[in-house]
Parts: sequence; C-alpha cells; structure tokens
Amino acid sequence: MDLSTTYLGMNLPHPMVAGASPLSDEIDTARQLEDAGSAAIVLRSLFEEQIAREQMAELLYQDSNSESFAEAASYFPNPDLFIMGPDEYMNHLRRVKEAVRVPVIASLNGSTPGGWLSYGRLMEQGGADALELNVYHAALDPEKSGAEIERETVVMVHEVKRSVKIPVAVKLSPFFTSFAHFALQLDREGADGLVLFNRFYEADIDVQELQVTRALHLSDSSELLLRLRGIAALAPLVSGSLAVTGGVHTALDVVKSTMAGAHVTQMVSALLKNGPGYLFKVRRDLEVWMEENEWSSLKEMRGNMGVDKAPNPKAYERANYMMMLQSWEGA
Repeated sequence: MDLSTTYLGMNLPHPMVAGASPLSDEIDTARQLEDAGSAAIVLRSLFEEQIAREQMAELLYQDSNSESFAEAASYFPNPDLFIMGPDEYMNHLRRVKEAVRVPVIASLNGSTPGGWLSYGRLMEQGGADALELNVYHAALDPEKSGAEIERETVVMVHEVKRSVKIPVAVKLSPFFTSFAHFALQLDREGADGLVLFNRFYEADIDVQELQVTRALHLSDSSELLLRLRGIAALAPLVSGSLAVTGGVHTALDVVKSTMAGAHVTQMVSALLKNGPGYLFKVRRDLEVWMEENEWSSLKEMRGNMGVDKAPNPKAYERANYMMMLQSWEGA
C-alpha cells in the first residue's frame, strides 16, 4: 500500500500533516506528533503585528526623543496576547527542528507588504524546511478594490520568494472574487503551493451587554466541502502543491481531498479533540479503506474527481445549483 506523496518538493510517507496549532508549542507534544506518524509539522504563525511591535519598540528605544512618541506603542496589540514574540518564535523553531526528524514548516501571518516579510529569511536560517505564508486581509476598506488586495498579496509572495530558497506555500481565504484567476497568479509568481482554506473567528453580538463576542470553534467534516470545491477547481490549473486545511477528521476526508487533487491534508481540530495519537488511527483507517476498495496508491486516485474530468465544468456546477434549489423549492 503506497501512501506516499510529494508536497513542496518534499517526499512524505503519507499526506497527513499536523497543521498550525497549539500542539506544536511544546517540544514534547511535537515529538508526540512525530511518534504518532505526522508526515510534517506546521508551527503556529508569527504575526505581522508582533514583528511590527518589536521593530517599533526598538526604534523608540534608540530614538533620543522616544518619550514623545510613547503613545505609538498603543497602536500595536498587547504583547501578552501572543504566545511567543519574534525572538521566542525563532528559538522555538530551532528547538523543534532539533527535536524531530520530520519536516518543520514555519508560518508567517500578515496582510500587507513590509519589512516583516524579511522574517522568512530568518526562519530559513533557523532551520525551517518550508514556509507557510498565511495571508489574511479583512477587506473592510471601501477605498481599496479586490484587485488591489490581490496585487498586494502577489507582491508579498514575490518578496518572500526572492529572499528565501526554501519552498513557500500560500495559505488563502475563500473570499477572493475570482479565486481561480488569483490562485493562478500566485502560482505563476512562484508560489510552491497553496493551502485551502484559512479559518477565521466568527463574530456574534451580545444583545444584553452590547458587545461583540468572538470565538473560533473547532471544525468538523462538514467544513471540508468548501475545500474540496476549491482544490478540485485548482488542481488542473496550478503547477504547485495543494493542501487542504479545515474539516479533515477521518480517513474518508483524506480520500476525498486526494480525489479532489490535494497532495496533503492538514489536521488540527481532530488532533485537538483526540490527541496526537489520533493520527495513527486515521492512517490505519486509510490503509484499510484503500485495501477494501482496491486502491494500491494515493497517486492513482489523486485528482480523479477534479473539475477537468467534467466536459463542461461551468455548466455542470450551474446544473447542480439549479437542481438543489429546485429540490428545496418543491419540498
């Protein structure tokens, strides 16, 4: 049974990767992920705001008139909100890299071009095998068009790619207006892979306290459907690797992701719920399913349910849309 795959140029024994989460914050837990069979480990993100705050603090410290700019510190998040500052992150990256043998993927999270992107080079020097550039833009500025936001992201990828030699994957949200077109731009700019999709907090309103409440709920397999659609659409178009993140909980989720065209599946919520050892169970379940259904390798099933297998993908999706609405309207 051949579960092997290639992701960002790295040969992996199987496609199940521990995605960015608190599980990688402790060295012992990172070792547990490796022992359970994780093919690679993605570290929690280092945020643009963390780097900007540290750079501002250094500037204020060095400036002889820094006291007159003391209010500038209030523009940046309280450092207590972050698990690790930039220096701690780099030290942690080195320690994880020394503790495990599987590939370690560092993560940068931001939304605008700037000096914080230089940390990609530092992560490479710290031993990262690859870099995941986690792009999140709130897109609430009415003066900025979708095209401008896309151009900024392409510039970010260009800056990182020219500063590092390790592979770079771009983690995206599903909210771009012409997602396939944008993904193809990133692919042509040199992105070595795309990760679909980022998960965000959901805002609610406390009507008694008149406050906005925020929560990030753990996913379940129902969230996989949006990822399957995105991967199936991109697999025939891009030359880089594709990863699914969000909604991967079972062996069947791995099978579906692979059939859509994914090279790896990142697991987070399932591991937070069940512990690192759950990886071993999913891998074993995958082997059993493949044997029962007479698949000898993941390679032969990868992409066999991509949109390129439909003679007219646009008409196919439109027809499915109409059929679903008609069935509900007639209910």
